[in-house]
Amino acid sequence: MKNKFSAVIFVLFIFFSHSQSYDFKTIIDLEATDVISQDKTGTCWSFSTSSFLESEIIRINGHKVDLSEMYNVRHTYINKSWNYIMRQGKAQFSEGGLAHDVINSISKHGFVPNTTYTGLLNESTKHDHSKLVDTLKKTLDNYIKEPGSFNWKKDVNAILDTYLGKNVSRFSYNDVQHTPISFMQQMGINPKDYVTITSFAHKPFYTNFILNIPDNFSNGLFFNVELNELTRIVNDALEKGFTIELDCDVSEKAFSSKYGLAIIPKEDIKIEDAFVNVSEEKTITQELRQQEFENFNTTDDHLMHITGLLKDQTGNTYYKVKNSWGKDSERVGNGGYIYMSEAYFKLKAISITLNKHALSKKILKKIRKP
Repeated sequence: MKNKFSAVIFVLFIFFSHSQSYDFKTIIDLEATDVISQDKTGTCWSFSTSSFLESEIIRINGHKVDLSEMYNVRHTYINKSWNYIMRQGKAQFSEGGLAHDVINSISKHGFVPNTTYTGLLNESTKHDHSKLVDTLKKTLDNYIKEPGSFNWKKDVNAILDTYLGKNVSRFSYNDVQHTPISFMQQMGINPKDYVTITSFAHKPFYTNFILNIPDNFSNGLFFNVELNELTRIVNDALEKGFTIELDCDVSEKAFSSKYGLAIIPKEDIKIEDAFVNVSEEKTITQELRQQEFENFNTTDDHLMHITGLLKDQTGNTYYKVKNSWGKDSERVGNGGYIYMSEAYFKLKAISITLNKHALSKKILKKIRKP
């Protein structure tokens, strides 16, 4: 009897020692604006990059401003329309985009506060771009069928006026008159300060290349580094007080908005259990990352904003990632943030965008090298 009792105690000890619910300790928590929702749009790229720029403004001069996501969306739709027309419809035309599309937009057009340009009309309180995109695409397709038959640029601007509101060139903020460019300059943002970095083995490391993913319609350049270097760049930037824009794959069972977690548990661990208890994760290599990308298991799905770093009770590292799916729903955990394990990041991150001043002199020198 005594031996049976001892055996039960031993089994329970093993079970509870290996089944620990998550206990996170915040290591770095950088300031960010409130979590909001992109609603029924595919414009996570503008919501996340606007959030990233808002944190940059806080870091640079302490101002807390809510930037207009839709101002940059409007200008990007125009660029995307030009690309679609000039490629005679042989290009993707959708709501998707990347962080550099926002940087390209603010380089030419600056940015404005959300109170100046909400992109909401007729007392609407939520964004819905399903009809907008369909209307734009039909107009562009009609022009491609009969080139020169009408002024497509004028029609595209009229459609954007109808769905998002007329463009803005001057506005008042805190009783001071601004243009979008002067406002951006006052907030301390220089678009030339931002670089996009990735890690893929099909191109030489420490060179720039155009990453061929569907939403890279603008042929943006990515600086390629080894995988361990990529995580080191993120960790160093956070330690220096810089937040990071993130493009990654979220179409995984191991990514849960409900639990506010993104993890890569080993094959023999049920994902439902891994969301509740700390579990051992896969070891992520450059080769595995490349394999997942080339077989389309890792896709360019969603952009978010890294604002901090945490550790669980076993010492595993997680990134605190601000999402744009709201925070009030019962289906959204961690107040609208995702705690993304380092393993998930290494396997499923497409790229990061950050201020070049967060980089080491060694990396920065290589980026500048022609």
